Amino acid sequence: MTIASAIPSTGHGSADLHFGQRIRQDAVRLDRTSLTTLQINVGKFCNQTCEHCHVGAGPHRKEIMTGETAGRVIEWLAASRVPAVDITGGAPELNPSFRRIVESSRALGRRVMVRNNLTVIFEPGMGWLPEFFRDQGVELICSLPCYLEENVDTQRGEGVYEKSIRALKMLNGAGFGPPGELVLNLVYNPVGAHLPPPQKALEEDYRRELGERHGIRFNELFTITNMPISRYASYLKVIGKMDSYMNLLRSSYNPETLPGLMCRNLISVGWDGTIYDCDFNQMLDMAVGNGRPLKLWEAAPEDLIGRDIATGDHCYGCTAGTGSSCGGALV
Repeated sequence: MTIASAIPSTGHGSADLHFGQRIRQDAVRLDRTSLTTLQINVGKFCNQTCEHCHVGAGPHRKEIMTGETAGRVIEWLAASRVPAVDITGGAPELNPSFRRIVESSRALGRRVMVRNNLTVIFEPGMGWLPEFFRDQGVELICSLPCYLEENVDTQRGEGVYEKSIRALKMLNGAGFGPPGELVLNLVYNPVGAHLPPPQKALEEDYRRELGERHGIRFNELFTITNMPISRYASYLKVIGKMDSYMNLLRSSYNPETLPGLMCRNLISVGWDGTIYDCDFNQMLDMAVGNGRPLKLWEAAPEDLIGRDIATGDHCYGCTAGTGSSCGGALV
């Protein structure tokens, strides 16, 4: 049975099933149907320590992609036809190979997206970023978990909201966001153990509040569910809500999200070159491979299509409610 024709489970106890059992019960095979995006996680080094971070990134993390590994990733990209590159971290801009990865990818004619936390622009020696982003024509996907200062600072640290607003104004000034042609998208993560609200309605709230309060313009808002792994899992356990949050995700499972899951057309490469079905699997060390983890340069793009996706109960995070992906809601 194809995903499109799968009938959602309604039997007693279905909400208690592990994710793999759930999709098998629905006669669904979750595999990679195409490869349109190479997501590069250049490491866990970051200037922020956010409580919702599924990477567990921060200023003291040592995992970082070396120049040699970056070179091999670029070589693989050049030999492939993968049209899009999605660069993430940590704060990817703090990696010494960041410029090289962006410039090489753009020189190859690839669409480049950069996941930016906004405050990195104000780190020492990083003032060149807005002009670099503009000159390279990258698409920016910037984290702003709320349009209210209190909520942002609670989740990301004191003073982050003020810096984020300043950064957004600088990016608008550099030509990002309407009416310009350079894309500036924002990302919302819930502040608390709940699912994101409807994406379009929240986008209008963001557009109104940021516009009226600060004169800020952006293209789209992506709502992303907080994943119950790494630092966010620790946070849920501390506040005693891990079980209730997992129950919320399971009970909100929506099979209509399955066709659009990012793992179905993306491959994630880690700081050491190991490949994963998604960035979340990467943080759980669920590598792609047959008995041993595969490095990116050990796999041809065509060999990655048609492979089954490695799943775990964290996958309920991507399939709950309207769904969640690197590009926001799925349905």
